[in-house]
Amino acid sequence: MAQTAPRTLVRTRQSRRQGRRHPVVATLMALPLAALLLLVFDGWETVATQASSVGVMLGR
Repeated sequence: MAQTAPRTLVRTRQSRRQGRRHPVVATLMALPLAALLLLVFDGWETVATQASSVGVMLGR
């Protein structure tokens, strides 16, 4: 059997943090790429349609 390093408290805390990201941070990370794709593909109508669909899906 292969020997593995024991789990430490630090590793456990890091793995818990990796799964969480504040929605504002995630939005700020995605906006530059979204803006670039919007300019490249000239998709104002597509973006509006998708945003509307997401809003309906979330119940807003």
